[in-house]
Amino acid sequence: MSTETRIPTTTSETTTNGLDRFFKITERGSNVSREIRGGLVTFFTMAYIIVLNPIILSGVVDGSGTMIGGTTDLTQSKLLVAVGTAVVAGVMSILMGLIANFPIALAAGLGINGLITGMVITHASDRITFADLMGLVVIEGLIILVLVLTGFRKAVFRAIPATLKVAISVGIGLFIAYIGVIDAGFARRPTTPGSVPSELGIGGSLDGWPTLVFVVGVFLIAVLLIKKVKGAILIGIVAATILAMVLEAIFHLGPRVYDDKGALTNPDTWALTVPSLPSSITNTPDLGILGQFSLLGSFEKLGIITASLFVFSLLLADFFDTMGTVVAIGTEAKLLDDEGNPPHTDRILVVDSVAAIAGGAGGVSSNTSYIESASGVEEGARTGLASVVTGVLFLLATFLAPLFAVVPSEAAAPALVIVGFLMMTQVTNIDWNDVEVALPAFLTIVLMPFTYNITVGIGAGFIAWVLIKIAKGHAARIHPLLWIVSGFFVLYFVKTPLESLLAG
Repeated sequence: MSTETRIPTTTSETTTNGLDRFFKITERGSNVSREIRGGLVTFFTMAYIIVLNPIILSGVVDGSGTMIGGTTDLTQSKLLVAVGTAVVAGVMSILMGLIANFPIALAAGLGINGLITGMVITHASDRITFADLMGLVVIEGLIILVLVLTGFRKAVFRAIPATLKVAISVGIGLFIAYIGVIDAGFARRPTTPGSVPSELGIGGSLDGWPTLVFVVGVFLIAVLLIKKVKGAILIGIVAATILAMVLEAIFHLGPRVYDDKGALTNPDTWALTVPSLPSSITNTPDLGILGQFSLLGSFEKLGIITASLFVFSLLLADFFDTMGTVVAIGTEAKLLDDEGNPPHTDRILVVDSVAAIAGGAGGVSSNTSYIESASGVEEGARTGLASVVTGVLFLLATFLAPLFAVVPSEAAAPALVIVGFLMMTQVTNIDWNDVEVALPAFLTIVLMPFTYNITVGIGAGFIAWVLIKIAKGHAARIHPLLWIVSGFFVLYFVKTPLESLLAG
């Protein structure tokens, strides 16, 4: 009889094994260090929302005579929105990791925040307030949650043809690469009115040190990936940030400045964040914006029709943006099953629905799944542990905002371009010789960046799919849910004239 000496398990080993079992890290071919790196990268590619959300929502006076947050001070309004944005994003990203175990983080959705500001401006005479519109966001989130709990949202998810799922992933890859190029100022709207929609750099030429930071970041990450260096994307972001800080220290570029007419006066400066060492790395967060919403205020001031159509627009955007994002992330992480569905789809969709509610209740706009999470997946993230890491960093950002604010968008944007390229490689999985499937796929792919809207690309693909099937005499092959969803998309595309018709 042989004996062996068993070495007692250490506390750190027990903790690691516990994490492994809970998040299924080894089962998904990952390890703790990869998950942490992935969470860090996702945070740095998403952190811009802490700066951008206040810019979009603050500065506009609503029907109550105050800015969002209930203050007349612009700086205070921006600070309230920034803290609220980070808190809700942090909590919801952690929940996504713990409940759904999926490497996707959440934050205030771009596009929806712009819709809210636009509604405040358009309906200022109706005394509409930010709190009223945040109430509509809560209602939209509740509707989405009901659709998830009844199984409708998951059923639609499963009804999407496999080719369109590939096209959605490819289109989002092209879209986030476009976001990266625009955020870095590598391409931008021309200064000359009536010319082309966008152009290279400034006046058709690359100019400015921030653009150099972006270009260096792209090539550095590319080289590191080719050499199979672990942590390539994170290394690229950190290196680009250090370069940006050195350039700012030498040339004192400062932030972009706009004149009274909204024209940019210094285009060769930093887009959002000035990369300089902060005088202090801590701050005391003010949570005063949380809970600033009125559930039914918009219906009283705007009327049932206008308020309902706004909820419908939010609903469709949230419903399909998330669907496309989940497909894209699942594809990159190789977590989809044979039918193109991720594990625990229902849990992912429940958390995303609750995030919409939380964003409205938090007064900072609907929160949704972020496609920038693909950068963390490319760094190695395969489980919800990465989302937990991202969420914790968002919460820390409420106390360490000056420190996290060091990373400029020009240093984070290279990650989006590289990840966009990697997602685009899936385009070979589409049969381009079969026009019946290729044309809807093409429209899905190109309309996402062309319209700067994931939902528009998905909607165009759905409608084209249905119309071509009908024209080919294959209407019987169309899934019943695709008929319903395509009808909703038609309404979505004509919502403005429809609103005018119903109001008249």
